[in-house]
Amino acid sequence: MFRFILVATLVIGFLVCSAGTLHRLKKLAETDPNRMEEESLRIVRKIFRLLLRVAGVTVTVKGLENLPKGKPVLYVGNHRSYFDILVGYTTVPEKLGFVAKKEMRRYPFLADWMVNVNCLFLDRKNIKEGLKAILEGIEKIKRGVSIWIFPEGTRNRNEDIRELLPFKEGSLKIAEKSGCPVVPVAITGTAEVFEKHIPFIRPSHVTIQFGTPFIIKELPAEDRKFVGAYTRKIIIEMLEKEI
Repeated sequence: MFRFILVATLVIGFLVCSAGTLHRLKKLAETDPNRMEEESLRIVRKIFRLLLRVAGVTVTVKGLENLPKGKPVLYVGNHRSYFDILVGYTTVPEKLGFVAKKEMRRYPFLADWMVNVNCLFLDRKNIKEGLKAILEGIEKIKRGVSIWIFPEGTRNRNEDIRELLPFKEGSLKIAEKSGCPVVPVAITGTAEVFEKHIPFIRPSHVTIQFGTPFIIKELPAEDRKFVGAYTRKIIIEMLEKEI
C-alpha cells in the first residue's frame, strides 16, 4: 500500500502544483507552439520516469531499430494497464500522443497536460466526433507527431496475455488515410504493477517490443480489408515470443 500512496501523492501533487507551469506553457503556445509541445513532453516524461521508478518498474525495450527515423508513425499496441502509457511515453524518442477516451477531459490539469502532449480524445459512441478525432490525428501525423492507439478499446483483463480483445477495424484509419507506417507494439508486465492486485502497486519487469513497421496500402487486399485483425495477429505472435 505504501507504493500506491506514494505514487498517488506524486501524481496529485504534480497536477496541483503545475497550474503555474500550465499557464506559462499556454502563453508560450501563442508564440511558439512547437517549443511548448517539446517542453511539455520533457516535463511529462520526467514525471513518468519518476513514477515508474517509485513503483519499482524496470523496463526492457526491444526493436527500437525498427522505428523509422525522423518519420511519424501509428503505434498499435495491446492494452493491459494504465502503466502502458507511462512506458510508451518514456520509450518512444520522438513526439508522441495517445488516443484516450473522451471522459478524460473531465479531470482538471490532467486534461490540460494531455492536450499539451498531443493526446486525442475519442467519443466511441458518437460517429461524428470519432471522425473528428481521426482527422485531428491525421493532422498531427502530417506535422510530425506519432500517435499511439489501443484498438482493443479498453484494458484487457484476460488472464492469458495472448487472448487479445477484438481490434476495432476503424481504429487504424489514421494510418490508412495519412499513409504513415504502422508499428505493432507488444507490452508485457504492466498489469502486474497495479491492475492484477488493485489497490496495491508492486514492482514488475516490463518488456516493450516494437515490431516491424508496415504500410497499409502495401498489404495484400484481404489484409487491407481487415487490417485490425492483421495487426492483432502480429501482436499475438510477438507476445507468444515473450512468454
